[in-house]
Amino acid sequence: MNHAGVSRAEWPLTDMDESEKLVTGGCLCGALRYEARGEPQYAGLCYCGDCCRASGSAFIAFMGFPGSAVRFSGATRQTRSQSARGSDAVRNFCAICSSLVFGGVVGQDQSHTIYAGSLDDPTQFQPRMAIFAANRPAWCAIPEGLTVFDRMPGG
Repeated sequence: MNHAGVSRAEWPLTDMDESEKLVTGGCLCGALRYEARGEPQYAGLCYCGDCCRASGSAFIAFMGFPGSAVRFSGATRQTRSQSARGSDAVRNFCAICSSLVFGGVVGQDQSHTIYAGSLDDPTQFQPRMAIFAANRPAWCAIPEGLTVFDRMPGG
């Protein structure tokens, strides 16, 4: 496990257009927070084994934002596993309460995955796809209207 601190200098997003959609959220105890501006680049449900284990559920709900649109505050703890594409999948947990909050390395990655369970307003999550659907348990229904991929799209 790696430890990472998120700089308060990145908080809040004062340089962004105030008319853009604002998405906020954080961990269970409130020590790790984020805000993102604009619409997510993608949003969906992932049924891969790693996401299921990391979330303790049959899937994980995720939203992707450009790194420049997201700011974080609070200390994180990271875990890494090999992604389906062979690179590191980095997941960030609150260093205090261990809630899973976001994916990616702050200041290094071009985009970040926000885990929808950490949203302040869960109605802001509108999934458009289901990935690794071939792995889902038979009892876990995929909502109607989603684009379904048996594996990782494009991979």
